[in-house]
Amino acid sequence: MDCTPLFIKAQKASRGLVDLEETVIDRLLMLLAERTENEIPFLLSENEKDLSLTDKDDLKYDRLQLTGDRIKSIAFDIRRVSELPSPIGKVISEFKKSNGLLITRITVPFGVVGAIYEARPNVTFDVFSLCLKSGNACILKGGSDALSSNSAIVSVIRRVLHECNLDENVITLLPPGRKETIQLLNARGFVDLLIPRGSKGLIDYVRKNSSVPVIETGAGICHTYFDEYGDIEKGRKIINNAKNRRVSVCNSLDCLIVHKSRLKDLPELLQLCAESEVEIFADNDTFAALNHKYPASLLKRAAKGSFGTEFLAKKMALKTVASLQEALDHISEFGSGHSEAIISENAGRVDNFLKMVDASAVYSNASTAFTDGAEFGLGAEIGISTQKLHARGPMALEELTTYKWIIRGDGQIRP
Repeated sequence: MDCTPLFIKAQKASRGLVDLEETVIDRLLMLLAERTENEIPFLLSENEKDLSLTDKDDLKYDRLQLTGDRIKSIAFDIRRVSELPSPIGKVISEFKKSNGLLITRITVPFGVVGAIYEARPNVTFDVFSLCLKSGNACILKGGSDALSSNSAIVSVIRRVLHECNLDENVITLLPPGRKETIQLLNARGFVDLLIPRGSKGLIDYVRKNSSVPVIETGAGICHTYFDEYGDIEKGRKIINNAKNRRVSVCNSLDCLIVHKSRLKDLPELLQLCAESEVEIFADNDTFAALNHKYPASLLKRAAKGSFGTEFLAKKMALKTVASLQEALDHISEFGSGHSEAIISENAGRVDNFLKMVDASAVYSNASTAFTDGAEFGLGAEIGISTQKLHARGPMALEELTTYKWIIRGDGQIRP
C-alpha cells in the first residue's frame, strides 16, 4: 500500500501536540495504564495468535510473549513516564548580547519518530508513551510475527486517544510488508528520526538503506571480567543473574572473562549457571578448569565464532586472560559498546576498568541486567543506543528532543 497518506496524517497530528498541556498528556497516560490492565485478557488472547505461529525453541519466542505480569509491568512503566517532568521547553542556555538581542536555546520535540522492531510487542507501548510525553507522534513498523499483538495494543491506545479527544494519528501502525518498510526508510520530509530495534541484521539494513536520520540500537555483546581480586560469592550471583535473568534480552551476559589466577574457582563461580543448564564455550584453560566439574553435555570447546556473539540463549563463552589489560583488549575487540562489567575488590583495578572501557554502560560488582531505561530512572526506554552521536545508552524522554534557538529583539538590524 501507499503509506504517504498515513505519513501526512502523522505529521499533522504531531503539530497538534506542540501546544498540548502537560497535564493532558499525563492524564491520558494514566488512563492508558488503567485500560491496559483492564484489557489483559484481550491482549493475551491476541498475543497467543502470534505465539501459536512461533516455535517455542525460537529465540524470538520469549521476546514475543506477553503475560499478565509483563502487561502489569508495562502499565507500571507507563505510569512512571506520566510522572516524569516534561523534557519540552527546557532552557539549555540563554544570554543577552550588547545590542539587546536575547538569545535562548530550548528543547523541542523531533516531530515524528519512526520505530522498526521485531517480535517485541512491549516496544509498542514504550514508544508511544515516551513519544507522547515528549511531544512526538510515532509511526511503528513491527514484524509480521507480532502483528496480532501490535494491532491489539494500538487499538487500545487509539481508543484512549479518542476518549481524550486527541488525534488518533499520533500513533500509526504500518502493515508488516517489506514495501512499507522501504517507504518508511525513505519518508524524509515526513519522519524526523528513525529508531530500529532488533537483530544486527535489521539494524544494519536500516542504517544502510535509510534516508531518514537513524539512531542505532546495536547488538548487546556483553562481557563480565572476574578479576584476580574478585569476590567469589558476589561473582557467582552476578554472573548467574547477568546470564539467566532473561537470556533473550540485549543486556544478557555473553562472555565471562576470567583472570588465570582464579581458574580454580571457576566451577564454584559457574555452579548456578550449571544448575540453569547454561551451555559453555570455553577456551583451552577454562575448559581444563571445568572438565569433569561442569555437566559434560553443556561444556564445549570455544570455536572462532564463540567470541563476539550475542547468544540470546542459555549459552556463554569463556575467555582466560593474564591481566586487566588483556581483558580490556578482548572487550575492545569483541564488544559492541553496550554493557561491560568487572568483579573486583581492588579499587584501582575497578577505576581503571571504568575509565578505559568504551561502552554505553560500564559496571563494577553488579549485573549488566540493570542496563534498562526504567532501572536508570527514565520511566521506560525506546532503545539502547550503542552509538555516540546525540544519544548513548538507554534512550527515553530527553533523547527524543532536539533544540531550537529563540531570538527576541526590539528592532535590531545587523551592520
